[in-house]
Amino acid sequence: MKNSRSFYDIYKNLKCLDAGHVFKHIDWQQLNRALSKDDLGTRDLLVLLSPAGDKFIESMAQRAHDLTDHYFGRVIHLYTPMYLSNHCDNECTYCGFKHGNTLERKTLTIDEVKKEAGYIASNGLKNILILTGGSREEAPLSYIKECIKVLRDYFSSISMEIYSLTEDEYKELIAEGVDGLTIYQEVYDEDIYEKLHLKGPKKDYLFRLEAPERALSAGMRMVNIGALLGLNDWRKEVFFAGVHAKYLQHNFPEAEISISIPRIRPQVSGFEPASKVTDRNLVQIITALRVFLPRVGITLSTREGEFLRDHLLGLGITRMSAGSTTKVGGHTLEAGSIEDPEQFKIADNRSIGNIKEMLTSKGYQPVFKDWVGFWENVESSRD
Repeated sequence: MKNSRSFYDIYKNLKCLDAGHVFKHIDWQQLNRALSKDDLGTRDLLVLLSPAGDKFIESMAQRAHDLTDHYFGRVIHLYTPMYLSNHCDNECTYCGFKHGNTLERKTLTIDEVKKEAGYIASNGLKNILILTGGSREEAPLSYIKECIKVLRDYFSSISMEIYSLTEDEYKELIAEGVDGLTIYQEVYDEDIYEKLHLKGPKKDYLFRLEAPERALSAGMRMVNIGALLGLNDWRKEVFFAGVHAKYLQHNFPEAEISISIPRIRPQVSGFEPASKVTDRNLVQIITALRVFLPRVGITLSTREGEFLRDHLLGLGITRMSAGSTTKVGGHTLEAGSIEDPEQFKIADNRSIGNIKEMLTSKGYQPVFKDWVGFWENVESSRD
């Protein structure tokens, strides 16, 4: 059961932590102790994410591999994103959909939603992630509900990545059939968040930060969080994302908590990352998170390229996107005429079938369906 505090209370206690000072005093003994523990504390996560931890990547990778096999087996859950709308009221400096960008804006009609859903489902996937920009006017709750009613005919699990909602609004969407929420804080550093979010409702740091708690209090089955890597020092951001995930796991033990590790990709704004995150850094991030959070799901999207995604599989990844597009109606509609209307450019363009073949060749079981929605149980009982 959730306690009376929110994660913001924990963030405030840790925000002044001098990570650089801690990093200077980390040695191989601390790293070995962290790797041998079954239950790691917040300092242990800092130890694993430290510059010194880079020299222990092979040991971390082996530990992460063993923990993943133990808790998840050789299984990878597949999903694909479906963009419903790219209208946005926010001015987030790093986003291709921000309000000030010149691009063709569109919200799918219900018939277009059916067409898009039919195409995706024809590839066998039963897990869908629906996305919108940050506009309540162009993609209101009523519209999202209509879309969900359509999608229930095609998918067993419907997750969403939309603007932050109140607890009662999350309850409304759960009642319609949504069972998962993906919401990134983008950047946990409160001061940097203020500088990157210039206008719009997303500028409210606290309302964004506490959205996962509101969704879980409303009864959401799955919540996926993360930081957008490159907006700030990645070690600090992954540290807070990891502590946040552990907080949610502890306070909502009945829910499935997962964490994504997205790196900034090129998009129409031309935004340049403030902090470089190398492939080797990404390996350290994944393995540190797996050792710190043995039972948390870790999602790797098509922001990463084929080679890297294929080789990160055994280090802690449990969920992957496939056959992705970041365009509204990108599976079945033509591209816009004003500007390429992608939120960002993906790096792995393989089809769902190609990803399935790759996973099978590496000894993994691709899972297209791992959940039966309550509406499916209702329909079955009527047969």
